[in-house]
Amino acid sequence: MQDQNLMEDMLLIEKGVCDLYLHGTIESSTPNVQQSFRTALNESLGMQGRIYSEMSAKGWYQQDNAEQTKLQQVRQKFSAS
Repeated sequence: MQDQNLMEDMLLIEKGVCDLYLHGTIESSTPNVQQSFRTALNESLGMQGRIYSEMSAKGWYQQDNAEQTKLQQVRQKFSAS
């Protein structure tokens, strides 16, 4: 398996972990449990960010910039609500 594939898998797994920790934080029944989930979530978000940065630096994760007209349409849509 190539490094790029491994990094893509790691990023996908880390995003899933973040999702689970977020739900755990939201659904926590006590402040201590919520704080534990929040700490774990923040650590996972940091890991996700580092993986993304590494992939981006290697040119393995490229994002297209949004067109200004599309951004304006979304702004108008939600400001009218």
